[in-house]
Amino acid sequence: MSRRSAPILYIPHGGGPLPLMGDPGHRELAAFLRAVSSTLETPSAIVVISAHWETDVPMLTGAGRPGLIYDYYGFPEEAYRVHYPAPGDPQLAGELQQRLEAAGLQGRTDPRRGFDHGLFIPLKLMYPDAQIPCVQLSLLDSLDPAAHIALGRAVADVRDEGVMVLGSGLSFHNMRALMDPGMNDNGAVDGFHGWLTETCTSPDLSPQDRERRLCAWQDAPGARFCHPREEHLLPLHVCYGVACGQTPAAQVVFDGPVMGRRAVALQW
Repeated sequence: MSRRSAPILYIPHGGGPLPLMGDPGHRELAAFLRAVSSTLETPSAIVVISAHWETDVPMLTGAGRPGLIYDYYGFPEEAYRVHYPAPGDPQLAGELQQRLEAAGLQGRTDPRRGFDHGLFIPLKLMYPDAQIPCVQLSLLDSLDPAAHIALGRAVADVRDEGVMVLGSGLSFHNMRALMDPGMNDNGAVDGFHGWLTETCTSPDLSPQDRERRLCAWQDAPGARFCHPREEHLLPLHVCYGVACGQTPAAQVVFDGPVMGRRAVALQW
């Protein structure tokens, strides 16, 4: 892999295990996740920022063989028998912790935590052989967008080592609306996604304007309808922080329905 070519992706991971279970509302997303890895150079490792791990300081998984955390509820028994035996990478976790500390962030490594479904559900579709080492990086429970951009900046040069950065969330995450397809959004979903794609992809925006807009995401059209709580959006901010020093404009690589509502994936 050439230097600075490791990809950065912000993807929808869908609803719990449903992308793996043939759910009709995830058909297009599952097809995208199965296909996207063929368009990418195989990474040396993957750093995943999952919407399902929040801590007060940045945390990294440090186990060599992490187990799986089935952090979803009410699904058939087979959903709790999913296996994804990807190795961890304690050395990479330690290097990332050093980068965080060098940036003035209080990074820590957790040698016991496993991989949550924000990692193993999409990666089982993207890289089913489970051979690529993975490390998870937590969100911050402050939910501060600027702090998450700074978090990405602190580890940005990991791309130079061929390490993919994967933000795993959902660009629309209003659970009430996802469970009620008949709920009228009054154009909020398209308004927010139009703002999001323009913010991340428009060549007319400077990096400063892009960052200003992402930090003020709550002012976007339909923002709080689409994200009553922003934990599924913030992996995008970390991805932008990783990208902004090198390739600040993203491209849309998926724009389709997930559980009946629009979702996008972005690549830098």
